[in-house]
Amino acid sequence: MKQISFAQVEHQNKKKVTRRERFLAQMDALMPWQRLIEALSPSYFPKSAGKRGRPPIGLERMLRVYFLQQWYGLADEALEDAIYDSQAMRDFIGIDLAIESVPDATTLLRFRHLLEKYALAQRIFEEINASLAEQGLFMREGTIVDATIVAAAPSTKNKAKQRDPEMKQTRKGNQWFFGMKAHIGVDAVTGLTHSVVATSANVADVTMAGHLVREDDKRIYGDAGYLGMAKYLGEDTQDPETRCCAAVRRGAIKKMEDSRKKTLLLAFEKTKASIRAKVEHPFHVIKNLFGYRKVRYKGLTKNQAQLFSLFALANLVLAGRGQKHAHGVSVS
Repeated sequence: MKQISFAQVEHQNKKKVTRRERFLAQMDALMPWQRLIEALSPSYFPKSAGKRGRPPIGLERMLRVYFLQQWYGLADEALEDAIYDSQAMRDFIGIDLAIESVPDATTLLRFRHLLEKYALAQRIFEEINASLAEQGLFMREGTIVDATIVAAAPSTKNKAKQRDPEMKQTRKGNQWFFGMKAHIGVDAVTGLTHSVVATSANVADVTMAGHLVREDDKRIYGDAGYLGMAKYLGEDTQDPETRCCAAVRRGAIKKMEDSRKKTLLLAFEKTKASIRAKVEHPFHVIKNLFGYRKVRYKGLTKNQAQLFSLFALANLVLAGRGQKHAHGVSVS
């Protein structure tokens, strides 16, 4: 039996269970660890790797460290410090400071580059979703499409003296934004994200509709920005049986004279809006719970890899919320 340290004894004997401990315990229980390890091991432990030198840190441990970084929005160095400071984080990773040290910032950087090089963040997204699908959490009745702007640093006070060339400027209402867009397709029944695409901010939402829907979707919902999406899905825009169900622009409704037709249209739009509301849940999780409000890296490739991880982890939060009928999940 492994002997535990004084710090662990003191932590276990405390009376209050913190929100962080509850959250990490829930994520530990929901995460399909074995599935992820089997999917990622061939790239993490390649057969061609030499046997000299220090063996790599275990894949599950590195995944746990990486997920902590996504949940708490920490830079590599800040995460290393946070793990040293937090017994709850160390318990989640399985680290006893009495006999071992925390993986350093450089180790985490290399692991993240490995995920990017072999598109493993997308594989994480796919494996977590496959696990949730086996639990019946993807209904395939329809998809809700939407996009959100993620700001990037507009400053040119850097070595290159320029902004990230892959980030662009766009206007929303009367305000200008510089950065990228995260486009997602969400299951219309459960609100879980099944498709993710990153583009520069100036790409029109409707043009990405074809990348976000599933072939067997019976209905596709979007806000007024997706009017005309049938064209991008290869469907006849005049077909009365079209799957596309985009919101009517508010201005067009306002111009209508008061009548029974307008009343029915408003009621129909309200119903569509109540369905589309589910697409806001994943955005709420990654932005408000995980603190993801600005891009962390340069270039779309690195940022899309992070988006795959964030939305996969958001799906677990939403799935856990649905299982326990809990509201206001906190990662603090």
